[in-house]
Amino acid sequence: MESIKKVKLGSQGLVIPNIGLGCMGMTQIAGADIYGKADETESIATIHRSLELGGNFLDTADLYGPLQNEQLIAKAIKGNRDKYIIASKFGFEIDDNEQLTWNINGKKDYVKKAIQRSLKNLGTDHIDLYYLHRLDPNTPIEETVEAMSQLIKEGKISYIGLSEVSSATIKKAHEVYPLTAVQTEYSLFERSVEEAGITKTLNELNIGFVAYSPLGRGFLSGDIKSPDDFEENDFRRSIPRFQGENFKKNIDLLNEIKKLADEKGITPTQLAIAWTISKGAVPIPGTKRVKYVEQNIAAASIVLSSEELERLENIVPPGTSTGERYDPNSMQMIDQ
Repeated sequence: MESIKKVKLGSQGLVIPNIGLGCMGMTQIAGADIYGKADETESIATIHRSLELGGNFLDTADLYGPLQNEQLIAKAIKGNRDKYIIASKFGFEIDDNEQLTWNINGKKDYVKKAIQRSLKNLGTDHIDLYYLHRLDPNTPIEETVEAMSQLIKEGKISYIGLSEVSSATIKKAHEVYPLTAVQTEYSLFERSVEEAGITKTLNELNIGFVAYSPLGRGFLSGDIKSPDDFEENDFRRSIPRFQGENFKKNIDLLNEIKKLADEKGITPTQLAIAWTISKGAVPIPGTKRVKYVEQNIAAASIVLSSEELERLENIVPPGTSTGERYDPNSMQMIDQ
């Protein structure tokens, strides 16, 4: 096993590798492919290879599938549960017929229901880090976190996290029970958490920061040359970042980023991951292929000099408009 740097996530005792594996793309969501078609055998091989390299922090959610992603992970970790640190999420309501309603439910009764279902699907008796996936606008965050803290007392989860929440929500939640992590989209192309003061709040309260989509939904890999590169039901077709003028402008930014990567002898992907880590976040780049998980984990040990970091800041300073990160409906679900 390669030596991978371990970091404390928050102040509650959770220690994880400084890079995780986002598993969302390994299954569909409600019939749509996320980042193209996935192959179950290759996905499981990716999880196993990640573990061999020391990457044992897996990120999933009941939304993914729905439910199928957790079931896939159960297959991958069978017989080796104790070697993995598993993070899952709940909140997008899934009914008794396993259909996604797209309503967000943070009520106490739903918290109890969701955890039982996730434990069953993951084939485990506990989840290491359990997130509320999105804030329920109709339920006080205090009620949701109180219910999640009860799961800790029952031994069903070890640590509590929130996803895509504002500083005000973080502060209210943290008073009820100390949060271990907040997860949000963060990359060279998406820095609104800095602009909104959320990273400052996390630092002040000593809460860990987990960055999903550290490659700007794949844009920073440099593999996407045109919006037509996406398969027909790839959900990125609906994202403003990949449309029209935004796309052209972002390609120009990417070309500048690529120059620095080339000079350093690394890929743009690796540069983007190393930048995210340098900012104090734990990135969870998603992949479903062995070769990419190897490249991503190798990126976690790349050190960027202060000059290189400054160059990146000059290419994409905070406040750079790269296009919204979701369609308008999904943006409304983010607690800004």
